[in-house]
Amino acid sequence: MKRSATFALSLAIALSIGTYAWGGAKKGVQGMGTDDLIKTAQGGAPAHISMNAAIMVPDGTGGFKTLKEGTNGFTCIPDISGQEMPDPFCGDGQATEWIMSAVKKDPRPANSTPGIGYMAKGGFHWEKDGAVVMPDTMGAKRVKEPPHWMILWPGNAGISAFQTMPGKFGAYVMYEGTPFAHIMIYQDPSKMMPAGPSLMK
Repeated sequence: MKRSATFALSLAIALSIGTYAWGGAKKGVQGMGTDDLIKTAQGGAPAHISMNAAIMVPDGTGGFKTLKEGTNGFTCIPDISGQEMPDPFCGDGQATEWIMSAVKKDPRPANSTPGIGYMAKGGFHWEKDGAVVMPDTMGAKRVKEPPHWMILWPGNAGISAFQTMPGKFGAYVMYEGTPFAHIMIYQDPSKMMPAGPSLMK
């Protein structure tokens, strides 16, 4: 299996184990009612974005269902990694296509232009041997991420001069060398003004 297909499959498996299965011991948003799911999802981005965003959750069949219709082209999901604390994600239409591609095990993201995604509550990634790896990698260490936003478009560390691991500069390329590579920016979305990256298209 090619590396890109392997990556997409691994990412989809990781998401299924976390948010999209919602089985076993309660983690993340398990057991939440509709109102709490919506409130949690809206915590993923600045209020001027999330209050008018669509809210979606897994439907139990590998797809998603809408809990709340949106009016601004953004979609928020209440939990991504299924850890003990929810890590909500909000993204524009292109970022949402990126996430859906991972869930569907596509070999590469479907978005045709850069997507902007927010995780105002932070999130998690896994590291092994000095690299960010998939959650199902044997022996990988879980690392908590601070609040951040993302440019969901293939990043290249060599061209951008970004690192491939979190560092003092607050930005890096995650999953370098795969179709799902993207740029992470450790900046708290909740402190951004409405004229910031939320308006990028």
